[in-house]
Amino acid sequence: MNDKTQCDDRYTVPALQRGLQLLMQFSREERELTGAELSRRLQLPRASVFRMLHTLEQMGFVERADDGNAYKLGLAVLRLGFELLASMELTEYGRPVIEALRDRCGYAAHLVVRDGREVVFIAKAPGHNSLFQSIQVGARLPAHATVLGRLLLSDLDLPALRQLYPDEPLKAYTPRTPTTVEQLKAMIDADRANGYGVSQGGFETGISTIAAPVFNDRGEVAAVVSITVPGQRIDEQRLPALVDDVRTAAAQLTERISHLPHRGAWAPKSSDRKAA
Repeated sequence: MNDKTQCDDRYTVPALQRGLQLLMQFSREERELTGAELSRRLQLPRASVFRMLHTLEQMGFVERADDGNAYKLGLAVLRLGFELLASMELTEYGRPVIEALRDRCGYAAHLVVRDGREVVFIAKAPGHNSLFQSIQVGARLPAHATVLGRLLLSDLDLPALRQLYPDEPLKAYTPRTPTTVEQLKAMIDADRANGYGVSQGGFETGISTIAAPVFNDRGEVAAVVSITVPGQRIDEQRLPALVDDVRTAAAQLTERISHLPHRGAWAPKSSDRKAA
């Protein structure tokens, strides 16, 4: 062993190394693993693996699978992934897209991802109206109460939504906020059928939002592109053109990050421009 290796080993934290190795055992093909299986793979005593799993579960990096015996990756791992995306590819590719969208329509444009039951703003192009200050990068909003969240939740079926929202009623922010998982799923399905979402005063009075999904290379919703329009209602004559602008921007970003066809992974029905 050379001096460099000895120096490297001296600064290695074995417990942290084993915890990271445990997390790396999970994959797309093996999403759920039992403590016994992890013990065999890592060649560690079951008691040691149990303590690691307990610690990781407390921190949200793993969670119990439905059967109660196996474990799967938790939302804290997803959060790390979102932070990485926010600092790299999504914002790198997304910023010029939303800036061009802002230049076309004049309104503040945003790029948003989901972190559990919240949506997180990771990029912003300020609007031309200096009197109206839109939401800032890093801000969080409740997913169930916003059109942004409904689009970001659209890959979840009803059981997955129930798991994400085990307690009812859901918090209401306006009379339009869904308060049950069934109501939320119905609104999600309606937006998915359209291929976009519009909220006119649906979350905050005096503010309207038009949003469209961005897909990754697996056809899953990875982010949402949106514009914020000051006003309780959007002019009906302008709405179709604004929807097309937002959907075009989302499709452009989809192509940049996933090389999917321009229309994205959904096959939306003919738009009737209904607002939620």
